[in-house]
Amino acid sequence: MSERSEPGAPDRGVIGDASRLRSLQRVCVGAEPDAAFDRFASLVKRLLGVPVALVSLVDEERQFFPGQVGLAEPWSAKRETPHSHSFCRHVVIEGSTKVFPDARIYAQVRDNLAIPELGVVAYAGVPLTDADGRTLGSLCAIDTEPRAWTGDELAILTDLAEACSSELRLRIARDLAEETRNQAEEARKQAEASRNQAEASRTEAEEARHQAEKALTQAEEARHQAEEARAQLAMLAELTEAFAGTLDVEEGVRRLAGGVVPRLADWCLVTLADPNGNVRHVSATHRDPALAADVERFAAKMAGGLGAGSAVLAVQRSGQPVRRQGETAETLLARTTDPEMADIAMRLGYSSFVVVPVAAPVTRRVLGSIALVNGPQRAAFSEGDERTALDIARRAGLAIDNSRLYRQQRHVAEVLQHSMLTELPTIPDVELHARYLPAQAGAAVGGDWYDAFAQPDGSVMLAVGDVSGHDIEAAATMGQLRNLVRGDAYGRDDEPGPLLTQLDRAVRGLRVPAAATAVLARVRRDGPAYEVTFANAGHPPPLLVRPDGTVDVWWESPEPLLGVVPRLERTTHRRAVPAGSVLLLYTDGLVEDPGHVLDEGIARVREILHRHQKLPGDELCTRLVEGAARRADDIAFLLVRLL
Repeated sequence: MSERSEPGAPDRGVIGDASRLRSLQRVCVGAEPDAAFDRFASLVKRLLGVPVALVSLVDEERQFFPGQVGLAEPWSAKRETPHSHSFCRHVVIEGSTKVFPDARIYAQVRDNLAIPELGVVAYAGVPLTDADGRTLGSLCAIDTEPRAWTGDELAILTDLAEACSSELRLRIARDLAEETRNQAEEARKQAEASRNQAEASRTEAEEARHQAEKALTQAEEARHQAEEARAQLAMLAELTEAFAGTLDVEEGVRRLAGGVVPRLADWCLVTLADPNGNVRHVSATHRDPALAADVERFAAKMAGGLGAGSAVLAVQRSGQPVRRQGETAETLLARTTDPEMADIAMRLGYSSFVVVPVAAPVTRRVLGSIALVNGPQRAAFSEGDERTALDIARRAGLAIDNSRLYRQQRHVAEVLQHSMLTELPTIPDVELHARYLPAQAGAAVGGDWYDAFAQPDGSVMLAVGDVSGHDIEAAATMGQLRNLVRGDAYGRDDEPGPLLTQLDRAVRGLRVPAAATAVLARVRRDGPAYEVTFANAGHPPPLLVRPDGTVDVWWESPEPLLGVVPRLERTTHRRAVPAGSVLLLYTDGLVEDPGHVLDEGIARVREILHRHQKLPGDELCTRLVEGAARRADDIAFLLVRLL
């Protein structure tokens, strides 16, 4: 279909191609959930961080989703749309990857009904093909906001699409095998009937039976190959998921070594290389647990015992695989500088090997290698085994590179976050303590913040807030909000309610991309006691520990988040607070616990404050952190002791 065609009119020359539709029919799926394809969609969502991911197959009338995650209702239940709502049909028609950072500005798709009705804004789709290269659909990632797709993200999506295409091809092959087997069985029955009908045609019947049995054998062989392919695909999926489940590179290669033994080899060595191509880390596994000490000893010696002729070093420096058979102790001795390595290898079983490079998906820089080794009792490695090893190495390279990028992002995020957090001032009669802890998973940065500063009139401004999101963007937005609060509040005697009202106006007027909760408070000396005024924009209530140990929860009628809806005036609340009290302002990470209501978390913090209020401020902060539930969210809090 040309770019000027109507959105609902598919190009019949491609989408209606009879061979393509037959392949699609042989996949044997429809608009119902399929565990394997749902798994691919979940991997796309997890690895690319998108809200929606689809395995989309396109026929003459519609596109349907055997794999999907993130679609809103009613589309999540229907699992299909007409062509008028389809971006993936363009992938099928053109047979190539389609990328739209903001679909609303591209003539080809800007009138597509998926934009207003499914919320599609950013789209990246990679072809899903059968064994003959016909495009059956697309593995796609969707964002509801504009997004500049990176090369790494498209490389990840392409790798996952290739694995998903392998599943499609496997199902097509299995359907063909079953059809062939049924045909063969029918032919055999016909042959038997012919033999029973007339002895005179016995020779013909015997020949027909022979042909039928031959066809049945071929069908069984095809089924066996299909089952082997399915087992191999399952192994690759397991290894991919094992790598995706950890950001620790060394733990990842340990899982990889354990995942391929004994399915592909008697023993396996996974190495990580330094920038010069030398071995810096080795993980090793043997099929026989009794030889675990030997294989670990061999791995330990690899860092310094490999000679100039080493296959591992050659692969790590050239980036090309090496496969050998007929290996002996003498051939190994020629490649090492440590004779003990040959003795250990003979005990482990050393007759053939294949070594493949592990490379970064975009830069192609060699990160290490995978060595599969078989003893003399097992067949030598074939070209097919080498291709499988290369596929595993490609997935390992992707996972290792992702881990590297994550560590870089984590470092940048931590530096950014701590640069934005306030150094607490020293104020007479007011003791200030604070904590910020990132979530235990994710980018280690978010939009939680605290702030405290003295006003020229002697009062103290306190603020704690939480910008939605757990990424660098949320932290940057948090910095903007904190600076807006400081700039607007300093030197003014306005109450917290009007100050938050003005902050709302500034957020909307300056188009700060924020949806945030916050508590803003002012503390003033009032004779021997204190007056605390505060305003709350959708935030958990402050807690006050009185000198006698009583803990007050300052619940008030809820008011909306900052930057969400216009509000004429926010409310200022007042409290008289005796000297010796402790005030706690905090974000929801301190009190939230999955599966429990917020009141339970607040009650837990109240009990900690009640039991430990006499502790020094730093120690009391430590008790609050230790009492927090599993940190699925950032934690920030401000502890104020009024002397």
